[in-house]
Amino acid sequence: MKQSINILLSGGGTGGHIYPAIAIANELKNRYPNANFLFVGAKGRMEMEKVPQNGYKIKGLWISGIQRSLSTKNLSFPFKLISSLWNAKKIIKQFNPDVVIGTGGFASGPTLFMANKKGIPTLIQEQNSYPGITNKLLAKKVKKICVAYDDLERFFPKDKIVKTGNPVREDLLEIDKHRIEAQRFFNLDITKKTVLIIGGSLGARKINEFVENNIEWFVAQQIQVIWQTGKLYYNDYKKYDKLEGVQTHLFLNNMNFAYASSDFIISRAGAGSISELCIVAKPTIFIPSPNVAENHQVKNAEAVVKKDGAILIEEKNLDAFQGVFNNLLKDENKQQALSDNIKKLALPNATIAIVDQIEKLIK
Repeated sequence: MKQSINILLSGGGTGGHIYPAIAIANELKNRYPNANFLFVGAKGRMEMEKVPQNGYKIKGLWISGIQRSLSTKNLSFPFKLISSLWNAKKIIKQFNPDVVIGTGGFASGPTLFMANKKGIPTLIQEQNSYPGITNKLLAKKVKKICVAYDDLERFFPKDKIVKTGNPVREDLLEIDKHRIEAQRFFNLDITKKTVLIIGGSLGARKINEFVENNIEWFVAQQIQVIWQTGKLYYNDYKKYDKLEGVQTHLFLNNMNFAYASSDFIISRAGAGSISELCIVAKPTIFIPSPNVAENHQVKNAEAVVKKDGAILIEEKNLDAFQGVFNNLLKDENKQQALSDNIKKLALPNATIAIVDQIEKLIK
């Protein structure tokens, strides 16, 4: 097999689409050091910054999603789509890829559509338990579909599906070994329980408001709190650092230590987060975002809850939190069961499995 190959990847909009694409590129680079890589993203979106930071070239398309409510922004969508299809065709002609990989996001639609038209082998990596419209449409023409959940035959051709899981960071695979080091890093009292609260890199307004409403209760319960507020909200909540056992963080760069030091986790239910939490295997309460396409965070969380691997509290039901958390705190058997069951869902070798499928397409 030739070693100098051209690999085109497209994924963006959120970290949940970008980081899997970067993880896949890194694994491919390990196997084919002489390969040429190019990413295609959406202009103005976070991939245009994050991909170059990770050492890869990227080109941007003028593309965005359709607003689900009536909006004047939708008037420009047909023009953006035509522009993106034209530019994707031009990029593909110039780069001449051997394979094209899509991990979701606005730009992956036009890119993979044009690659399919040219007969180039394509693969999509679907992170969620409920796919978006773009991947449902692309599924008809792509060669392989790598998924992280069961029962996706409802949406995709069965013969194209391979269950691989979602790529995760390698430093999460043995976090238990680093618990004492992590507790020292966060200056925690090892005699007390710790809850880690994460709402995404930008932050989650509803989760932050909920934590603020319950912060005195956590302190009264002698629960230590590691609270990632997100950069949009940090200045509003950093004042709570003065409370005993509470620490706010704009962003957690050492997620492996954050996971290792915690006893309980409260999190959104993005596909990437869930894949990490299955490996971390701590008692977890999901508070899904209701503001995402196809309500996929709720569906992601439900797929884990169905296997008795986590607890789900929707934003509209947050008044029930103290009772739910108190019951969990007192029930060590329940804590152990949640940890054991979510760990059964972990697929730690996802990146390798996905790249194995890509190699078959290249060959």
